[in-house]
Amino acid sequence: MDRRQVRPSSDENIIRIPPFYYIHVLDQNSNVTRVEVGPKTYIRQDNERIIYGPEKMVTVPPRHYCIIENPAVRGDDGTVKFDVSGQVKLNHADQDIRLAQEPFPLFPGEVLKQVVSPLKVVTANTALRLRSILDFEDDIGSKRVAGDEWLFEGPGTYIPKKEVVVEETIRATVIKPNQAIKLRARKETLDRDGNPRVTGEEWLVRKIGAYLPGAYEEVVDIVDAYVLTDKKALHMRATRTFKDDSGKLRRNGEEWLVKVEDAETYIANVYEEVVGVVPITTLTNRQYCVILDPSGPDGKPQLGQKKLVKGEKSFFLQPGEKLEKGTQNVYVLGEDEGLILRATEAFKDEGTDRRPGDRWMIRGPTEYVPPVQVDVVTKRKAIPLDENEGIYVRDTKSGKVRAVTGETYMLTQDEELWAKELPPIIENLLQSNKDPLADRSDRGSASGAQKSREKTKVVSFRVPHNAAVQIYDYKDKKARVIYGPELVMLGPDEQFTQLSLSGGKPKRPNVIKSLVLLLGPDFCTDIITIETADHARLQLQLSYNWHFNIDDKNDAKEAAKLFTVPDFVGDACKAIASRVRGAVASVQFDDFHKNSAKIIRASVFGLDEKQKVRDRFVFPQNNLVITSIDIQSVEPVDQRTRDALQKSVQLAIEITTNSQEATARHEAERLEQEAKGRLERQKILDEAEAEKSRRELLELQANSAAVESTGQAKAEAQSRAEAARIEGEAAVQQAKLKAEAARIEAESELERLTRAREAETKYLKENNTLEIAKSREVSEIEVEKFKNMVGAIGADTIRAIAVSGPEMQVKLLQSLGLKTTLITDGNSPINLFNTAHGLLGATSALPSSEKLRSDCIDSDD
Repeated sequence: MDRRQVRPSSDENIIRIPPFYYIHVLDQNSNVTRVEVGPKTYIRQDNERIIYGPEKMVTVPPRHYCIIENPAVRGDDGTVKFDVSGQVKLNHADQDIRLAQEPFPLFPGEVLKQVVSPLKVVTANTALRLRSILDFEDDIGSKRVAGDEWLFEGPGTYIPKKEVVVEETIRATVIKPNQAIKLRARKETLDRDGNPRVTGEEWLVRKIGAYLPGAYEEVVDIVDAYVLTDKKALHMRATRTFKDDSGKLRRNGEEWLVKVEDAETYIANVYEEVVGVVPITTLTNRQYCVILDPSGPDGKPQLGQKKLVKGEKSFFLQPGEKLEKGTQNVYVLGEDEGLILRATEAFKDEGTDRRPGDRWMIRGPTEYVPPVQVDVVTKRKAIPLDENEGIYVRDTKSGKVRAVTGETYMLTQDEELWAKELPPIIENLLQSNKDPLADRSDRGSASGAQKSREKTKVVSFRVPHNAAVQIYDYKDKKARVIYGPELVMLGPDEQFTQLSLSGGKPKRPNVIKSLVLLLGPDFCTDIITIETADHARLQLQLSYNWHFNIDDKNDAKEAAKLFTVPDFVGDACKAIASRVRGAVASVQFDDFHKNSAKIIRASVFGLDEKQKVRDRFVFPQNNLVITSIDIQSVEPVDQRTRDALQKSVQLAIEITTNSQEATARHEAERLEQEAKGRLERQKILDEAEAEKSRRELLELQANSAAVESTGQAKAEAQSRAEAARIEGEAAVQQAKLKAEAARIEAESELERLTRAREAETKYLKENNTLEIAKSREVSEIEVEKFKNMVGAIGADTIRAIAVSGPEMQVKLLQSLGLKTTLITDGNSPINLFNTAHGLLGATSALPSSEKLRSDCIDSDD
């Protein structure tokens, strides 16, 4: 069992204190608490009491610390001091920070305020902001007063002090290229460059790298640089009076531009604000612009003034400047174009004095850039007009309106197009474009959505053939009649005379709206109700042919009479119906039923001196002539009369039908008898023809049998001969084919053997060539190898190896003192003539040692 887990009671007499453990013992007699440190076995006295422990000592490992509150008072040698009663002296309300040391116990009254904790490691580009809570002098001799703040910058390990508290950990801000940081001073201080800063002052740090703010500095923002190009500039404004980086004094509220010529990248100062990015304004040689409130030579805007800038040019708008109408194109005028100009200020235009409000016009072909004193009112283009086209032009000075036709016309500066208004009904009639001759029920009425008329163009109308149109001039108070075919063009004060004619059956007023009066001949149909003398009411449908009688179309009075009766159709139909009713009222129904046409025609046209019906009925008011009347239907209005009339008609129809039926039956019987006779005759003829055909058939059958008997024998003989011939030809062809096959087989075998021999010969030839090449290359390799070996060893080395043995033997004999010796095995003859000659003292070209060596070499051979 772990001893640290055993907590002896205060009543135990024997207490075993393990190593590095301690207890607090209270002497009840003196009321003093002391510390007992292990290892030991403590025997408690009766007047003592264990009030704390055994407890493990406080162990502070390296790079750790702890804080002790109410620490014991220690002397200069580090020993604990006691008072007169033996109680440990304490520094009450004080703290002691202890670092790595031997394990120590806590004396009575000491409190472990902070457990053992690792020391704080401050990395590079990091700092601790420290604040002094007591006056003290630090390790470098600087005096710190309560409230002072400073930084502990890394890398390093911070050793805590009881007089200092850690406010916060500050990390360095990395300043990248084209960046800066904005700093603010929290109180008066010196920045890292040694410049004094007052409370609230802001400044920029542009140096690239990591920046660690000071104790009284705070990072407000990271400012990115604006990249300036040839097409962009910065619009800046000063928030207070200061000197910029170039040393120029900027006043509060002043605005200016920063261009690429000033700096490629620009970081706004703390007393500057970026209003916006100004794009470049580029004008081509066909463009211009007008700048309002342009900047003067001193850089200040000239309020209320204008400046004209023509292309080609590129520029930036200065602060306070703006374009009046943006970038505008130069006015390029053709031959048929012009510009209406108005002067806004007094100026001299090419030698002409212009006053405010003057209007004038310039014509093409030309190019024009209006000065700042001129406004372009409108652009005019010549209007090409054919002979049948025109426009209404109004003079703005006099107010007169005139029509211009048949020429290419351009409005002047004092003219404008005038819109001619027409009544809505006439507008619809003009836009309908209906042919009055094609649609009799609704002449000239509008149908569907039509294209609106251009009111400034001259109103034109095509009068159809055999028709007339009346036009009234309200200015001259005159009317004129135009006969078709003709094209009518209205003047500014002229209007069409509208016709409202009756229509329908029976006629109703104001049904047909038209601008054209058809001169005829034409017809109209009407339904009228009449009553005979015996009170039989009948409904008549009459059709009248009519036309207008015009003797001289150039006579204005005759032409005006055509339009004196507004509704000539309704008036004519009423007049005719009145005459018919009067005439029929004196006639009985039977007489009218028999002579209706004569009675009606006589009532309308009247009788001449010879009591004959006239051929026309003339209306002298407008020269309308009725030429004929067609009675299309007569129907009784009374139902009883209608039924009686229907019965009489049915009876007449029945009698007629029976008569026609008897006639048809008699004719059918006659035709039937004639058909039977023709049929019998045809039967007899057909039987005769059949007997004749049967006789011809029998003759043909006999001939066929004869031909069949002779033809079979002949066919068999021919077939046998043909079979023999085919068999012989087949045998000959077979023999030829066999011979050809044998020849082909022999040729193919010969060709195969020839190619095999050629391939074998080629193979042997190539194999021999390869073997020769291989042998040659191997010999060359051996020669080269031997040459390289000889070259590597060297000729002197080979010579030394060759003569090393005999030289060694000579040297051995010389070491023995022998001058001449002969060694042989007795198997080889020895030439002693030269040797004896040498013994006799003959002069030799070689020394004795050389002779001996040569003899030894000969004996070896």
